[in-house]
Amino acid sequence: MKRPHGKILILIGPSGVGKSSFIERILKEEANFCDIITYTTRDPRAGEKEGDPYHFVSQEKFEKLKSQDFFVETASVHGKFYGTPWDQIRNAWKQKKIVIMDVDVQGARHFKKEFPHAVTVFLAPPSMDALRNRIERRGSVSNIEVRLQTALKEMAAAQDFDHHLINDEFEPAYRQFRKLIEKLLKNQ
Repeated sequence: MKRPHGKILILIGPSGVGKSSFIERILKEEANFCDIITYTTRDPRAGEKEGDPYHFVSQEKFEKLKSQDFFVETASVHGKFYGTPWDQIRNAWKQKKIVIMDVDVQGARHFKKEFPHAVTVFLAPPSMDALRNRIERRGSVSNIEVRLQTALKEMAAAQDFDHHLINDEFEPAYRQFRKLIEKLLKNQ
């Protein structure tokens, strides 16, 4: 089966680096982007609900969807499963929208193999201490050491991706991100 083809922008980076904040803001500013809502087996955090920012499903439901080739890619992160659904990507491309999403390093690598035209942006923290502070402020303290160890591994893979930004202060980093977006929009 021939795969559908459209534009994809992927944000990669450690948990707590600000990927969701970048996506949330660009979606408010640019109508031609479509965020893909990932499925996960993890429990919702405070303030999260079904469909925002994830589809929360049981392990059994996730496995059933996976067996039906519902996902483009799946990954296990911090002991929970995540999957990117095909239907949302196809629908975005039918509407001539640019797919935007954040995935982990292994997911981004899979997407680059599946869609070599995908544009990848690695978002890094200014330091591990800054990342620790962000994770703690977010309330994800229970597995902070696991997240920081994962972050070190992810940051070691940063060179595998097209663009690199350091999110030291949101506004200056976001302005750099906007410049990348503007190039992508010009080539649309």
